[in-house]
Amino acid sequence: MKARRKFRQSKGHAIAWGVLLLFLALGFISFRAVNSAVAVYKSWTDDLPVISSDQFNYAEDSYMYAADGTTLLAKFQLDKRDPVELSQVNKFAIDATVAVEDARFYEHNGVDPQGIIRAVVNNLKGGALEGASTITQQLVRNTALSEEANDITFERKAREAELALEMEKNYSKEQILNMYLNTINYGDGCYGIGAAAQNYFQVPASELSLTQAATLAGIPQSPTAFNPKENPQACLERRNHVLERMLASNYITEDQYNEAVKQELNLNPAPDEPQQGIYAYPYFTSFVRDELMKEDNIYGCSYADLFSGGLKIYTTLDTDMQDKAEEACSDQYGVMEDGMDAALVAMDPRNGHVKALVGGNNFYSDQWNIAVQGGRPSGSTFKVFTLATAIEMGISPQSIIDCSNPVTLPSGQTVNNFGNATYGPRTIADATAISSNTGYYRLTERVGVNNMIEMAHRLGIKSELEPYPIITLGTENVTPLEMAEAYSSFASGGIHRDFVIITRIEDKDGNVLFEAEDTSERVLSEEVAGAVTEVLRGVFEKSYATAAGSGPSNGQPVAGKTGTGMEFRDHWLVGYSPTLTCAAWIGNRDYSSTSESITANSLWHSFMSMALADEPITPFPNTAAPAYTSGQSDYGYGYGYGYGYGYDQNTQQQQQTDQYQQQDQQYQQQTDQQQQQQQQGTDQTGGGAQAQ
Repeated sequence: MKARRKFRQSKGHAIAWGVLLLFLALGFISFRAVNSAVAVYKSWTDDLPVISSDQFNYAEDSYMYAADGTTLLAKFQLDKRDPVELSQVNKFAIDATVAVEDARFYEHNGVDPQGIIRAVVNNLKGGALEGASTITQQLVRNTALSEEANDITFERKAREAELALEMEKNYSKEQILNMYLNTINYGDGCYGIGAAAQNYFQVPASELSLTQAATLAGIPQSPTAFNPKENPQACLERRNHVLERMLASNYITEDQYNEAVKQELNLNPAPDEPQQGIYAYPYFTSFVRDELMKEDNIYGCSYADLFSGGLKIYTTLDTDMQDKAEEACSDQYGVMEDGMDAALVAMDPRNGHVKALVGGNNFYSDQWNIAVQGGRPSGSTFKVFTLATAIEMGISPQSIIDCSNPVTLPSGQTVNNFGNATYGPRTIADATAISSNTGYYRLTERVGVNNMIEMAHRLGIKSELEPYPIITLGTENVTPLEMAEAYSSFASGGIHRDFVIITRIEDKDGNVLFEAEDTSERVLSEEVAGAVTEVLRGVFEKSYATAAGSGPSNGQPVAGKTGTGMEFRDHWLVGYSPTLTCAAWIGNRDYSSTSESITANSLWHSFMSMALADEPITPFPNTAAPAYTSGQSDYGYGYGYGYGYGYDQNTQQQQQTDQYQQQDQQYQQQTDQQQQQQQQGTDQTGGGAQAQ
């Protein structure tokens, strides 16, 4: 009996020890498991970003203005955003958001275990799908952890929860709610309730009605599925669910609820943003935008700055002058064949400001800007660089050059004047006025093509130029903007200035990030620039010249040069007054030939007449003549100029004048009929009759 009792006691002790050992083992395992879980959690959260206010600096739109500082040219944005303060948000919108997204928002510390349980139970019961993330968790997911937002893992949820707890320690509930309302996605490209209120209802967030607020509060759960524009019925059902949650949370009364659920969505969508955010003058505006987006731009502005930095960009565009440029081009389209295009650039030579720019007929048809892209053969407008080179080298414009037709090249090809006219010996000034190709080809050989190219680049031509004498006839591609900049160097008395399209850029706080600098550089003496201008005035003022009668209607003295491309593909007139330079071009974009009977003269005349109509007459400054060293008048025949006849310019100038006065009279009689045609649009520039 004793032995049996002893056995039972021994067995009981063994069971007790076994149970104890089991609990110890389970405790040890649990301890290890907890330690392991803690270690895993720590590894997930030890590289979290530091929460700072910088992470909640919302992207802001940038705005571009004309020179008047008020005319909006463009708005650049990544998304539709309009950040607001919490005090600017209607209470219905705040309550609706809290009710449907995080009913215990004001009670938890960033993570809500009760909310998680409630959401799980509701979803299992088949109720309207609910998430378990708090407003604070959603905020850190969309900002500090935005790169991980699509990771559906325990690790991301752990990191999100840890950051939410940290955020609640550093910010008040009001601050967190304000940040949330400014960052959440409301669909249709809208981020933030300010932008959403304007986009869907065209009201500020402060004036949202109960139903409008409930509509917006329901969208973020699925911005696509509940987009009221695309899925109005789904959005309406979601809105009514939000109203139910507001009623359950005692944010609204039952009467308010019953009245609200009867209403339709009653959207009042804002008009769509204009294409590319451009509100006005797309050729100029897109050019400024493209310059800002260049990696090596001079403005210190990046793509991100432009589309999210809240910049204010002030440009040189004169809206009144731009309207006149567009009117002149519109009139030109009215008299041209279908398919032809026009381009125009107007620049103030005193500071380089681009005042007006037209790059075609319809920017949105192909978005190719003739005024600044690609370039076109400039025809005889390019002869001005040979003229400036000759004068700077000491060759007087009254020197005689051979303008007989043709010039035969060693290859057997020929250079011809317009209409194969043979003008004989002419002064350089007269050769410019009648635009003799043969005379200028011979003059280019005399001054040296490399010297002429250096002159063109010095004055403002950026394009690469081939070192062949034929380029004096405008065979190389240049843009109207380049030509306007180069001719402005003559208008300013020999001072070159880079074109300016932006005067100032400010950041969102009003700090000046860029201000246009004065790039003035003397590239010609006043005497040389004045002599060039005097010759180019003859293009307008001599009765037999190619732009005779095309000056501004108010009588403002002007100077310039016409030009026509080979086979009449391009027609130019580039000219200037002391206060305004204009490069005008017409032609076909596909480089097909046009009629011989058109010029750019009418376009140039129309614009300059309107642009200078209210301006006082401004004479060109009087300048001393350059120190000419050429005392010979060279007749050049064949390939080259080298047959000198020894007419001394100083002692026999009157004899030359008398001799050619009679020739000019004869020439005038021969060209009267052509002049009449020219007044109706007939081109006599000669720039198109190149090597054939």
